[in-house]
Amino acid sequence: MYCRDCGTKLSLRFLENEGLVPYCDQCGKFKFPFFPVAVSMAVERRTDHKILLAKHVGDDEYKLLAGYVKKGESAEKTIARELKEETGLPTVKWKYLGSRYHDEKDILMLGFLVTTEELAIKPNEELAETRWCTYEEAKELIKKNSTAEAFLNAAIAELGRKK
Repeated sequence: MYCRDCGTKLSLRFLENEGLVPYCDQCGKFKFPFFPVAVSMAVERRTDHKILLAKHVGDDEYKLLAGYVKKGESAEKTIARELKEETGLPTVKWKYLGSRYHDEKDILMLGFLVTTEELAIKPNEELAETRWCTYEEAKELIKKNSTAEAFLNAAIAELGRKK
């Protein structure tokens, strides 16, 4: 294990209330392990309550929109940035749904229900296809037993409570 700031080999030191934690003698700081975090968004169109699914270039499966949280960025800022970058759509409002470890990519996914306006989608180079779906269509198209399916189901349950 090496320091991500200076490259020095880390040693383990005891830190009260934490136990053994990697420590950099060069920086003089504890270096907690880095763990990537991403957002997953069930995007709902406000006018007709349809859910946006997308296929990425080189992928045949429909998924929710998602993106990594960048250093210094909040999850809320990531939502607005990723939605705008990938589709050109604005974020009107959002609601946190929960988190889930995504083993396939070894990341922590934060699930959100995001509402947007009815505007033309301008997909970026990452997306091969986008599709507005009814709740039932979205449930049918999303990959079964996936993180995306878990967040989609949570979003649909939340939308059902709002009616």
